[in-house]
Amino acid sequence: MAQDKEEAAGGAAQANNPLANMTALNFHNYYMPKLSDAQNDAYLNTSWIRFAKPFSSGKLLLRASVPLSTVAIPDPSGVVNSENGLGDINAFVSYNFISKANATVGIGPMISAPTASADALGTGKWQAGLAFVAFVVKAPQFQLGGLVTWQTSIGGDADRADTNNAAIQPFYFWQLGKGTYLRGAPIWYFDIENESYVVPIGLGIGKVIKVGNTVFNCFIEPQYSMLHEGTQPQIQLFTGINLQFLNP
Repeated sequence: MAQDKEEAAGGAAQANNPLANMTALNFHNYYMPKLSDAQNDAYLNTSWIRFAKPFSSGKLLLRASVPLSTVAIPDPSGVVNSENGLGDINAFVSYNFISKANATVGIGPMISAPTASADALGTGKWQAGLAFVAFVVKAPQFQLGGLVTWQTSIGGDADRADTNNAAIQPFYFWQLGKGTYLRGAPIWYFDIENESYVVPIGLGIGKVIKVGNTVFNCFIEPQYSMLHEGTQPQIQLFTGINLQFLNP
């Protein structure tokens, strides 16, 4: 019975492993109803569609992310207008140089394309950089990890500002049993070019359910920004559904 519980906890843990040796499709949404240094009716909302595919027996992982955004912030006259549409698509390839039962660590190149349908939804720049990701199983009930990315502009619209930014996403999961878990996966974003940043914390709850050869992982996670500089989210709600497709 104890072994069964540990195996169940381990399966729930792998449902949150971004480097798991399984094809995955994720639907994430960030709703940001309150922004710092902005009018009360300013807000942001970004939905992400993310696809991950392992290769070479799990040693390589490709992850592509497509954002669909709503940006409602003041223009120079102070009027809040909204833009909706496609943002900048990005992708990275991770080489997993550590791949053990209790630890997976990878690093690789990252690229972003200027695919935004409006100026407010993207940078107008091709960007390139690096991604580093780690997932550590401290115990069947507790997992830690993080995703660190850095990228800078390498081309694109000469009239748009250059970019240089980094993001750190720590994540932590505490398995409560029967597929239910507590979680946090805030993104600490640093706009090095413009000297602005946001550092949120998050605590939410999720549920993992296996149906046939598909693992469904649903969660909701409120986040609050401890530190910020510039127009940044003060409060945001992170929700999502992750799907992992097991080999039949």
